[in-house]
Parts: sequence; structure tokens; C-alpha cells
Amino acid sequence: MAELRPYPFPLLIERMFGELAAQDKIFDLPRRRFVCGDPARDTSVVFHGRRAATPFGPAAGPQSQLAQNIVLSFLVGGRIIELKTVQIKDELEIPRPCIDMQTIGFNVEWSQELKLEQSAREYVKASMLIEMLRQSGLLGFSAPFGAVIYDMSVGYDLAGITSPPVRRFLDTMLDASALIEEYRAKIPRQFRRYADLDFAARISNTLTLSTFHGCPPDEIERIVDFLLREYDLHCIIKLNPTLLGPERMKELLHDKLGYDELRVPTSAFDNDTKWDQAVDFVGRLGETAAQRGLGFGVKFTNTLIVENHRDFFPGSEREMYMSGPPLHVLAISLVEQFRERFADQYTVSFSAGIDRKNFADAVACGLTPVTACSDLLKPSGYARAHGYFDELYRRMKDVGARDIDTFVLLCHGQGRQTVDEIVDDPQLQQQWLAALTEPGAHPRDVIGAQRFDQWVAATKQRNSALYAAEARDDARYHRAQNSKPPKKIGSRLVLLDCISCDKCVPVCPNDANFTFVLPRGPIDVLKARCEDGHWLLSTAEPLEVKQAHQIGNFADFCNECGNCDIFCPEDGGPYAIKPRFFGSLADFETFTSHDGFVFATRDGLLVLCGRFSGNDYRVELRAPTEHRYVGQGFDVTFDPAQIERTIAGHAEDEVDLTYHTLLVAIHRAVVAAPTQNYVALLAK
Repeated sequence: MAELRPYPFPLLIERMFGELAAQDKIFDLPRRRFVCGDPARDTSVVFHGRRAATPFGPAAGPQSQLAQNIVLSFLVGGRIIELKTVQIKDELEIPRPCIDMQTIGFNVEWSQELKLEQSAREYVKASMLIEMLRQSGLLGFSAPFGAVIYDMSVGYDLAGITSPPVRRFLDTMLDASALIEEYRAKIPRQFRRYADLDFAARISNTLTLSTFHGCPPDEIERIVDFLLREYDLHCIIKLNPTLLGPERMKELLHDKLGYDELRVPTSAFDNDTKWDQAVDFVGRLGETAAQRGLGFGVKFTNTLIVENHRDFFPGSEREMYMSGPPLHVLAISLVEQFRERFADQYTVSFSAGIDRKNFADAVACGLTPVTACSDLLKPSGYARAHGYFDELYRRMKDVGARDIDTFVLLCHGQGRQTVDEIVDDPQLQQQWLAALTEPGAHPRDVIGAQRFDQWVAATKQRNSALYAAEARDDARYHRAQNSKPPKKIGSRLVLLDCISCDKCVPVCPNDANFTFVLPRGPIDVLKARCEDGHWLLSTAEPLEVKQAHQIGNFADFCNECGNCDIFCPEDGGPYAIKPRFFGSLADFETFTSHDGFVFATRDGLLVLCGRFSGNDYRVELRAPTEHRYVGQGFDVTFDPAQIERTIAGHAEDEVDLTYHTLLVAIHRAVVAAPTQNYVALLAK
């Protein structure tokens, strides 16, 4: 159905804690993939004057839209959460599928898919769920490692951002006390110990402006000036890769990396901010922020607009947005260029092709936050971020770094070079270098905070230049290393049974796909016909459930982005072929073009509805010995244990009882399942 439906807050709490207790998972993420910190390594960073426990977080995108997405991002180490970009236009029509991760990463999805008020509510719900987890003591990390910052993201023009609906969104994020009290009252009785928590009413006082392609530089400046002066928000401006200019873009994208097929429209360079324009407004806005005691910085980068040369996206989409490995090289080159001009004067945030192998390098460049999106859409999903921290901890240990600042100084060996810029005395230089790895007092205390920070700042610039050059020459970012799509095995998905690889579960950023157990064996194919007032039953070759392990799709969380289809070894797409479960009877009856199921209570009766190949069937469980079964042209009742003796009602033609059997079996498997799932909680 493509429309996202936020999940009830009380049921999210039940799912979160119930699943953790019963299965050692939260929202299908196993505990072993939680990032709980390393007691020997301090990964905290300062962002706009506040300390976050790590520099990592999701980029504004599919991993930070719904409440459960944000919780999952937190569980894998995200401590600066860049919330999904919102705008005045909150009824977008986006082509489906909208994400193409076959090779490097393309999409045509670029803003929130919820109403503005829904977005605000999801962000408040997520902040409360995370605070409950932090205070529960169940995650195995100390309170400091739980410190998290929520960063708003808005777009895309001044008229929209100054409109009453967006202003209401901003006001809510600055003071969510009314929503917090509303949700506090909904905390289930068995979790009432969390009802007295001191939930922060100010969800966020930081904002990343998404300028997107075509936003004029003077408008960008007016927007940020408005946010600084009117709302006292710490601001980051997300800039576009087109800042490189057409010649440098061609040199890197085509000549260096080999992506000859990617063409950036000439209009993008004509309409987007030019480098000199960005330098000018960054300087002016930086002064305004400093005068108001606010943080300010830039983010590299937005996705890159390219001509649509593929046939993946439906409709007449002429342009799409590139992400992944090549964007990493473009963005880090802009970081180098920006640092050459501004040194470490402003915060530099980063999002472009981050993965396990380059996360630590981005951290060593002093980028804050370092955000990911495309890589988290690949097999293992959110759990991939666990590897980011494994690698960061390993590299910090290898160089003897105790925290992020000392890692910046030690990672690429550039701290030894930049110490010459800070002090002239060789003996003092050696004392400084020794202080980095010696136990005891922090080198900041030995050296002095101002001079230490000066040393770190100079090293960030050197690291950025060094790493940018390495990335441009690294073969893993080149087209040859990123042109092979995921393997398909040639078989086609059907409603039940598949190869049970479960890849579709973690690659869904919304946690829409889930597993359930359906007993293996035959399902009788029964048909009934009424002749002269007598019912006759006939049988055909039974259906065979070959695998107990089945895949389902929760429609309320599925926006039909198509990502699970990319990584499924079989053809057809789990989101389109596997059993789809609607969260409400109203949606089931509205989205008649979609096959699926819904389990609901109506007039005090449990009702099981299913749509197979466009045909609707309904089972009313009046009693264990009386089922009412309704479909096109028939309405019958019977005792399922003795159908032939008890069937009654009317039918215009033969009644296929197979769908009754399937509905009852699937309901029992999903709702009575020992594992937690969203459908079962709604059906309680």
C-alpha cells in the first residue's frame, strides 16, 4: 500500500521489552549486534557544545523516520541521530520502488513520507523509548555511553520553513512536553516504572538544513539566518557534491573512478551553489552564529543528482540521486577543500558511502557526526554498524589511542607532523607525543586545553588531505569494484516457502519483514458444492508446506521501496509476494489492489480476512465449532472439525474451502507464534 502507518506507542514498548526478554532481540536485531561501548576507549565527541557518546548516527533517511528505525539506529551505536528531513509538502507521490542498491546506490526518495505532525510524534516516541532502554539497565552499558543527540533536518525553501506547519514542528521539537505527557499516560501497566522518568521535553536544539539541488545560495543564507535568529538553533548546512564544479566532477567521477555512465545534468551545476558562493555565506553565517553563541557548520554531502540511465524506477523519472562508494570520494574531496579554506573553524558533518572499512578514517578526520545510510540497506542491515565500531576500537587500540582526539593525532601519524606547528622546542615536542599514549593524566591536562585543541585541529586538516588522496586512489571505490549486482538463483517467490535465507528481514530499514513458523505438511484442498439442498465435498491434490520457516510482511511499515527485492536471491520481491499483513481492516478494505491478510475484531467476533489474486475471503470465528466463511457468491457456516456434516448456507457455485484452511492456519502461526511480531500485538 506504500503508505506508512506509525505503530501505537504502548505496543512498541511491549514489543521492545517483550522481545528482549524472550528472544534477546529488539525489533529483530540480536543483542550480539548491539553496540555497548568499549570500557577502554572513549568514543565520545562534542557536537554543538553537547557531548554524544559516539560520532556515529544514521543520515536523515530511511533509518531515522519511524520510531523503531531510530531505536535500531541507537542500538547499533548511533548517538547523533539525524532525523528524517521534513518539509511543508508532506503528501508526496514517490515512485515505487524508490531505492536501487543493485550496485552503488540510487534513489528517488528524498523527504519524509509521514505528515509533519506524525514525524514529530515518531521522534518524540523514539526519544522516550530510547530513554526507557537507557534507564532499564538491560543493555549492558553505563549511562555515559547512552548519551544521545537528536538532530533535526528540514528543507527545502524559506517559504516552507517559515510556514505555520513547519513552525509548529520546530516548536514541538523544542518543547514536546505536551506529547510526552500524552505518551507517558499510555505506558502499559507492566512498565509503569518508566512512567516517572524525566523525559527531556526539548527533543532537539540542533538542525541540519537540507538544501537539496537547486536551492539558491541567497535563499540558503536567509533560511539559516532565520533559524539562528528566530529559533536559536545550532545549524549545519548540508551542501551538494556539485560544489566541485563540472570539470573536477568529471575528473573524479569519470576519469578517476570510471563511472562514465553517470551524467550530472548541466542544470545542476548552473542552479546549485558555487564554491565561492558557499565560502561567502559560510563566513557570514558563521559570524552570526558566533555572535549568538551558537554552533555552526557544514555537511558533506547530499546525494548527487544524475540522469536516469536505468530502467529500475517506474514511470518517467528523468533524474535520480546517487549514493555509495563514488559519493564517498566526491564528499571527502570537498572536506579536504573546505578544510584548506576554513581549517577547523567550523563543525564538519559527513555522509557519503560510509562503511566498515572507512568509518574509522572519517572519524580520524574529526568529522562529527559520521552518518551512514546506503551501507545499512545491505545484507545484515543495521547490524552492519557493529562492524564499524569493531574496526574503530581495533584501530584505536593499535595506535594506543584512549579517545577520539588522541585517535585523530595518532591514526595517520600526522600528529607527529603537526606538533612542529604548535611548539618549536624538540624536547617539549617529545613530551607532548609521549603524553598521547602514557597512562595517567590526559594529554589535554598535561599540555593545556587550548594548545591541545590547536594541535588536534591542525591534525584534522592534515588527516583530511591525506585520507582524501588515499580514497581517490583506492580501487574499492572504482566502478570495476562496484558493478556486480547481488546474485539471483533463477527461481521465483511464491506465497509460502522460499530458500529461507532471511536476507529480506534486516535489509528493510522499517523492520517490515518478519518470520513466522507454519507447520510443515499437506494443506487439504477441499471444495464444496450444494446440489438439490445437499452439500458434497471433493478433494484435489493437497498443497504442501515444505518449510516451517516462513516470511511475512507488515504492510503498515512497508513503503514498497523495493530494497528487499534487490537482495532476495529469488525473483518477485518479498514485499510484493510474501503474505502481507495489514494493521487495520480499514486499510485492507481500502487498498484492494494488494493481496494480503488482516486479523481484526468486529462486533465482538474475531474476523480473519484474506485476499488471494484479488478475491476476498472472510472467516468469522463465532465459536470453536462454528466458523462463518464468506466470499464472492457464497456465505456458509460449518464446524471445521466436521465440515461435511455441518456445512450450511448458500453458494452460487462451488466453494473453495482451501482459503478457509489457509486463513486459519496462517492466523494461528502468526498470532499464536512464540516469537514477537507487530501483527500479533495488534491482534491481541
